[in-house]
Amino acid sequence: MQPRRLPALQPGRRAGLAALGLLALGAALPRRALALDAPKGRVVLTLSGTGLKTNVDGRAAFDMDMLAALPQRSFTVHTPWYPEARKFTGPLLRDVLAQAGVRGGSIEAYALNDYRVTIPMEDVLQYPVILARLMDDQPMSVRDKGPLFIIYPFDEDRRLRSSIYYSRCAWQLKALEIR
Repeated sequence: MQPRRLPALQPGRRAGLAALGLLALGAALPRRALALDAPKGRVVLTLSGTGLKTNVDGRAAFDMDMLAALPQRSFTVHTPWYPEARKFTGPLLRDVLAQAGVRGGSIEAYALNDYRVTIPMEDVLQYPVILARLMDDQPMSVRDKGPLFIIYPFDEDRRLRSSIYYSRCAWQLKALEIR
């Protein structure tokens, strides 16, 4: 018997994404992550919303070591914020969401400077959006858009090179609310 293949996603196609999202987030969840451990260091990211695995005050809280323990992804990309391409490294955003037990919804990202943006769940399922914790292999200070920066692979897909996707790149990220 041949394994059943899922249809490829086409840009802009929304039908079935919720079901695929459940499958993709479940598949991204590391096997060892049955419970969300409490952070041991300074919390750098909190997730809130219904149905999350929580570890601190009804939220999913992550310190930098917890994020570093997830599988890491790197890419070098040109952005509107730097004159040269920069290398960003961090876990896929979908892996962070799966670690906290997120099963769907939209993502509201909040930055230290009060910037707020909604990121459709379809983005993190369709593209390798990373939660960058390193730039050019170095931790990012708040002054350098850190400590966390949501970044899209703009050079991998030219459709991402638009103000819509640039605006979804929240730097100095502090929290995600799942709605």
